[in-house]
Amino acid sequence: MNKTRQIWRNIDLFSLRLRLTIGIATVSAIGNGSIAIWTSWRMQQILIDSHKNHIEQIAARLPQDVGLYSEMMLPETGLQKAINNLTNTKTFLWVKNPARKVVAQSPNWNSLSNSTVAELMSKSEMPIKPEVYKAGQHYFVLYGGSLQVQGKVLGMLFVVQDITRDQTMFLAMVRTLWIASILVIIVITFALAYYIKRSLHPLRQLSQMTEVISAKDLAQVQLHLDNPPSEVKELAQTFNMLLSRLSQSWEQEQEFVSNVSHELRTPLTIVHGYLQSVLRRQNNLTPTQQEALETASSEAKHTIRLLQDLLDLARADSGYFHFHIQSCVLNDLVAEVVGMAKKYSERTIQIEENTSPLKAKVDYNRLKQVLLNLIDNAVKYSEPNTPIILKLNQQGQQAILQVCDQGYGIPLQHQSRIFERFYRVDEARNHTTGGSGLGLSIVKTLVEGMGGDVKVLSKLGEGSVFTVILPI
Repeated sequence: MNKTRQIWRNIDLFSLRLRLTIGIATVSAIGNGSIAIWTSWRMQQILIDSHKNHIEQIAARLPQDVGLYSEMMLPETGLQKAINNLTNTKTFLWVKNPARKVVAQSPNWNSLSNSTVAELMSKSEMPIKPEVYKAGQHYFVLYGGSLQVQGKVLGMLFVVQDITRDQTMFLAMVRTLWIASILVIIVITFALAYYIKRSLHPLRQLSQMTEVISAKDLAQVQLHLDNPPSEVKELAQTFNMLLSRLSQSWEQEQEFVSNVSHELRTPLTIVHGYLQSVLRRQNNLTPTQQEALETASSEAKHTIRLLQDLLDLARADSGYFHFHIQSCVLNDLVAEVVGMAKKYSERTIQIEENTSPLKAKVDYNRLKQVLLNLIDNAVKYSEPNTPIILKLNQQGQQAILQVCDQGYGIPLQHQSRIFERFYRVDEARNHTTGGSGLGLSIVKTLVEGMGGDVKVLSKLGEGSVFTVILPI
């Protein structure tokens, strides 16, 4: 049962494979069904026609025989005599006068049950064209009409041919035909599903290849399929040309960002230095001038940091971001980071360690930058009177670093995107309250560059926990 449910879950109701299979199977079912219906109808007509001539001959001959016998005996006796002569084991005749009373009938009714005889005799008229009729457990071809002898109407003639044996064989053949048609449709459906699956395999390969392509792979990747159909081969070639254009655009963008960041950082650093130098000689400044210079210095410092982040990301994208991996004690690193954070934040920052000195191979300075970014993020989005906790644990061959706050929390729909560049949960925040949107992106880039991973778990009104996982 569980396996069946799993199969149904894996079926994509909107897939091209399912649509093609259903469409072709439906056309096949309609075609086979139409052939089966026409064949059944045609076989029924052949069965009726095989008995039709015999019944029509009896109906045409009876008035002649009655006329001959009537010249030698009474009309009623002649009618019965003629009926007896035309009756056999499978044929039954009877005549009703205008008063609906049976005046003559075949003598062989004892081969049928009383209920069947009564049902047949109760019929007040017969079809002009022969047709199949079921009475009891028997099948009959019915036919009738007016009986005229020498221009005089004697009554209504009823002729019945017992075709039970033929009809039973016919119904068995029809059942066999329908069963065979259903089996053929099922086999065709499965064969089509398998064939369509094989035919769509190159498209699936193409999808799997493109799914794993990242920005770093654009310059090297080339989609190649073994013996694909012409249409899929053309699609792969189109994808390759598209990837080539994307690679060129990506390289140009990264080069532009790197050049702009590098060129702007130096003059802005000089400007920031001059502003700081002027502020140190603030005795000659009015309060208004001092406030304006402090604002300019703060903005210049923020811009320098933003340019440095952009430069780091550009270097990481281009593969020129190098890490100096070395063995270090994470407990000492965490203690140093907390000491640095307390100086500029004046917040309560606690350390919880559940492990003895834990060593790991990381880039010491880059990991400090990661933790400082996460602490800065916690400071911005939590109340001043709430503590920030750093936890250090070991799970198997992994070191777990967690930065916990009791802040506002992150809505669930934003948690999967907060590590994207320039993404902000609240677009209304400016850089003084919400940052540039690059801090968490830098964190993710640095952690992954050291072979680790970073995750977030947050709930509105209760705070957030950022978890850095590093291999030991």
